[in-house]
Amino acid sequence: MEYILALDQGTTSSRAIVFNRYGEIVGSAQQEFKQIYPQSGWVEHDPTDILGSQVGVIGEALIRANVTGKQIKAIGITNQRETVIVWDPVTGRPVYNAIVWQCRRTAFDCNRLKKQGFSDMIYKKTGLVIDAYFSATKIKWILDNVPEARDKAEAGRLLFGTVDTYLMWTLSGRKIHATDYSNASRTMLFNIHTLAWDNELLALFDIPRSMLPAVYPSSYDYGYTDEAVIGYKIPICGVAGDQQAALFGQLCTEKGAVKNTYGTGCFMLMNTGNEAVTSKNGLITSLAAGCGGKPHYVLEGSVFVGGAAVKWLRDEMRIIREAAETEKYARSVQDNGGVYIVPAFVGLGAPYWRPQVRGTVIGITRGTKREHFIRATLEAIAYQVYDIFKAMEEDLGRKIECLAVDGGACVNDFLMQFQADILNIKVTRPKLIEVTALGAAYLAGLCIGYWQDIDDIRHNVVIDREFSSDMPDTTREKLLTGWRNCLRAAMAAEEDTANAPLSAEERRSKR
Repeated sequence: MEYILALDQGTTSSRAIVFNRYGEIVGSAQQEFKQIYPQSGWVEHDPTDILGSQVGVIGEALIRANVTGKQIKAIGITNQRETVIVWDPVTGRPVYNAIVWQCRRTAFDCNRLKKQGFSDMIYKKTGLVIDAYFSATKIKWILDNVPEARDKAEAGRLLFGTVDTYLMWTLSGRKIHATDYSNASRTMLFNIHTLAWDNELLALFDIPRSMLPAVYPSSYDYGYTDEAVIGYKIPICGVAGDQQAALFGQLCTEKGAVKNTYGTGCFMLMNTGNEAVTSKNGLITSLAAGCGGKPHYVLEGSVFVGGAAVKWLRDEMRIIREAAETEKYARSVQDNGGVYIVPAFVGLGAPYWRPQVRGTVIGITRGTKREHFIRATLEAIAYQVYDIFKAMEEDLGRKIECLAVDGGACVNDFLMQFQADILNIKVTRPKLIEVTALGAAYLAGLCIGYWQDIDDIRHNVVIDREFSSDMPDTTREKLLTGWRNCLRAAMAAEEDTANAPLSAEERRSKR
């Protein structure tokens, strides 16, 4: 009766899940935490909320599984990527809130770097485009804007970490300051070809090397938790960014396998094997989660607002009470009533990378009902995935026949059917959709021999449902034309705003 514990620290909640040898959940717990929006386009978390919620659900998950910490053979950690935490290693206190991957506060700095001609150099080293999405400019912002942070960092008195690093450092009683290749590859400071922090990039962003964690493979013995922190001494043997963990959890371990996760955002990853594929269509290249040996790479496209658009309907617009209601309302009307939505609340991600674009709605008439609005929001998620999928096909040079899906929003049958219809391919959903946590568990279990190899766990996969397209080509093209028109409207609004005349106050401030 031995188990693997997965810690899944996400953008809006923290979860702990206990898995058995069959990849089945025997106990789980989840806790949401506060989202902080100091200014338009800024997104933060209180690191103590992240830590408190994650530690809190560990005990609850063990109780629900009716197991003790002594029965947990290893811990796997998966986490929201790119989010930045900087803390004092003596006091253990963060010097500022965690700056979340969605935050756009450094968009101006990124534009400046592009104009200065650094795009090619950064892409060649990191596989990333210059964008506020990634960690580097967030770290620099903290060092430049938090009092005394720059001096302390240069004196070796501050540490940086993505969320996995902060959790390991704390859970280990301040003994482990490390991350894995998949998380490091999202910082815009890590050379994905040499597998090392890059001196030229550190100099460009003015970030002291002493702040940075050690970097290891995803399936690796990182060290032990401290009994004083969670009550048990358990090895941490798996770490991966959430999307790479989901790819591994779907067992997309062979070259060409593709998955899409429908979470707060949407993230499509393709395993490209030992080759770091150069994208010509706005996608990025990162390191995959793996078990040692030669590293595998992924080609990725990210939608910044996926499931978060449904939360917007619930929390801000108050059109629905629960996310599950959206399927019923979407099916209650024949179509979207001509309504299209671009939910670019924090800019557009891949393949456009337009950080200043904001949300846009077109096609509203006197006959528009909330059901149309809800349906248009769900369709917008699928359209954004469509754009990335087509970019990935172009980079690959061939048609992709199947898409594996996971994440909370994939339980919506309307959304999955519409996704299959608009892509005109087969969409497969596993019975267990918590594949992000499962991927972290697999990485940890493989490290300690709980599972022998990939073949040992492949029989755990059970498909819940396959969705196939039954949409006429003419209908598909009409819908895609409406989506493209809405995208053009959103981008045109951005350009109009950029070229708008200055107000009297703005003119005075420039004098």
